[in-house]
Amino acid sequence: MTSREKALAVARAAEAKKAEDIVILEMGEITLIADYFVICHGQNSIHVRAIVDGVEEALAELGCPPRHREGYDAARWVLLDFDDVVFHAFLGPEREYYGLERLWGDARRLELESLR
Repeated sequence: MTSREKALAVARAAEAKKAEDIVILEMGEITLIADYFVICHGQNSIHVRAIVDGVEEALAELGCPPRHREGYDAARWVLLDFDDVVFHAFLGPEREYYGLERLWGDARRLELESLR
């Protein structure tokens, strides 16, 4: 599975759990951290956990379990590290506060809608 296919699988799994404002950032040209970031937010901590659980389950079924998970207990900003793809699930206010899309503004931004 390519990193792009993995990023799309993450985004679709998040979408299946009703994640909001799903964005894929192409990171490969600007950092060695990952090829893609997938960013979204949920309505509350229960919703964020459901999104994360859905993504984790879907990718495990594809043979790509995350290497690391961070922030699940508080569920304000949860990160799943899939090596070449990093998934960020936020609560809305935290997403706005940390502003990953602004911080990584040089990254090419892909909307899930445009990838259909």
